[in-house]
Amino acid sequence: MQVTEVVPLDKRRCKVRTDAGFAFALYKGEVQRYKIEAGKELAESEYRKLLETVFCPRARERALYLLKSHDRTEQEIRRKLLEGYYPAEAVDFAVSFLKEYGYIDDREYARRYIEIYAQRRSSSRIREDLLRKGIGREQIAELLQDSGISEQEQIRAFLKKKGYDAENCDVRQRRRLQASLLRKGYSYETVSRNFLT
Repeated sequence: MQVTEVVPLDKRRCKVRTDAGFAFALYKGEVQRYKIEAGKELAESEYRKLLETVFCPRARERALYLLKSHDRTEQEIRRKLLEGYYPAEAVDFAVSFLKEYGYIDDREYARRYIEIYAQRRSSSRIREDLLRKGIGREQIAELLQDSGISEQEQIRAFLKKKGYDAENCDVRQRRRLQASLLRKGYSYETVSRNFLT
């Protein structure tokens, strides 16, 4: 593969673009050590050596660092590593390592997420959050079904907290509460039919 461009990424790293259509990041010393220059050929053997000695170990360490502060899904780890200009092979290596040692498990992540937010968020909001994090629709549906989330109880608790009184509530206050519940992800039918009529 041919190196098409070597540009500074920050004070310490450079972004190396290739004619194969991908880019990776190396420290400036590594660029010099491996004699990587724009317009020069990067042999497959050299790239494989970089992959084994630099990218894969570094991607694994970065992935572990990302999990240090809080859990993440596989998609979140992949996105962060790709944003850091790790080659796809190194990203796959890091994700495989994390899965092998049980550091990431999307099903368990989704189960805990639902457990944490089951009392405060609507099913649709939880579903959207988990979809955005890369959890599959079928898995979410199954876990939500087993969770026992009661949106009616959540809405009742919210209304009680806000001091809602059906007999003494004016239209303006009712609309404001209804809008707040809709923003939280509850369906219009659930809100209007059961609590705000």
